[in-house]
Amino acid sequence: MTHAPEPPLLFLDIDGPLIPFGSAAGTAPEAGPGHPLLGRLDPAIGPRLLALGCTLVWATTWEHEANEVVAPRIGLPPLPVIEWPDTPAHGVPRGLHFKTPALVAWAGDRPFVWVDDEIGALDRQWVAAQHPGPALLHRVDPAKGLTDGDFAALADWLHGPA
Repeated sequence: MTHAPEPPLLFLDIDGPLIPFGSAAGTAPEAGPGHPLLGRLDPAIGPRLLALGCTLVWATTWEHEANEVVAPRIGLPPLPVIEWPDTPAHGVPRGLHFKTPALVAWAGDRPFVWVDDEIGALDRQWVAAQHPGPALLHRVDPAKGLTDGDFAALADWLHGPA
């Protein structure tokens, strides 16, 4: 009996991709104490992320608070959370995002997508050299957050053009 391959992982950042920094137009006045930008979360984005068919994983400095505060507001179930090391990894090149080595280690040999607003060229080079499987590092414009164009790019990479 053969087993179906596990779906790709989708590592998801919050600040920038889910909470855009650009416009205050969507800011709700009752966003909650300590989190003034939560009103910028789009409740329709959770179902869109789930529809991609990936295993969603929080890759954010919010860590477990993402499941408590963000997930219920956008229609996501509790997700696995990457816990960041307290100290940077040794031997990591200067300029490499601190998340990059942890994401590659967490993924193992599984294909993955990383959605973040801080992905750079060095991250792409490092993942290409260190990760044995396919990977898409998708940088989101933090002023806009995830857009229809971003979802189209993710779907194209995951499933091919519609």
